[in-house]
Amino acid sequence: MSGNLRLLDDTLAATKAEGRAALIAYLPAGFPTVDGGIEAVKAVIDGGADIVEIGLPHSDPVLDGPVIQTADDIALRGGVKIADVLRTVREAYEATDRPILVMTYWNPVDRYGVERFTAELAEAGGAGCILPDLPVQESALWQEHAAKHGLATVFVVAPSSKDERLARITEAGTGFVYAASLMGVTGTRASVSSQAEDLVRRTRATTSTPVCVGLGVSTPDQAAEVAAFADGVIVGSAFVKRMLDAPDHAAGVEGVRALAAELAKGVRAHA
Repeated sequence: MSGNLRLLDDTLAATKAEGRAALIAYLPAGFPTVDGGIEAVKAVIDGGADIVEIGLPHSDPVLDGPVIQTADDIALRGGVKIADVLRTVREAYEATDRPILVMTYWNPVDRYGVERFTAELAEAGGAGCILPDLPVQESALWQEHAAKHGLATVFVVAPSSKDERLARITEAGTGFVYAASLMGVTGTRASVSSQAEDLVRRTRATTSTPVCVGLGVSTPDQAAEVAAFADGVIVGSAFVKRMLDAPDHAAGVEGVRALAAELAKGVRAHA
């Protein structure tokens, strides 16, 4: 079975045709439980997210700040496995027909087996993977199997990336380019980094692939600000924080649905 790279491409093309950025939500699998996490993913899509990234919880999440680290720890203590991540992808896709990607560090994929992981992700209806710590020069095996199974390979670029490096990364990637708005880890912030718009400009000079911005976006105003210059707005920690701060799971699910609706209005502010 082929994965849903085409669905991802079509979704980003459709939001562009509407004159707006896509809203991309992140939630880790297995948080607060596997079933609860699936419910939360469906809620953010119901609220207005166009695309969802499912985090594969990792014990050493170098890109993630304390909010997502806390959620990962809860998921890992609950015994979450790669099979649960794939189940989350499958149930979210089957319920919503939206592009569902996995965001994962390389070590779990390498240990699981690249061929096995890509085949099972495609079979679950996944659209691809975001691989923040896989160097592009070491990605040939992944790219081979991702292309074979119709999956996007999304690489991360940062403000520190030189133009030559940007061109190499964007040439190798598919789906979209994840532009980290700042140097540092994920988390909510009072303002969006001024480096983000320049990074998007420099990245677009190397590719026609959509460029989506993440790290630090948490409010509708920030989403609107980023949507004015990017093809997609990625929000993670703000959703996780809503779940963590809620008095119970039902309130958490309603909280992420409401936040998605608020952010969806934000990305449409310039449409």
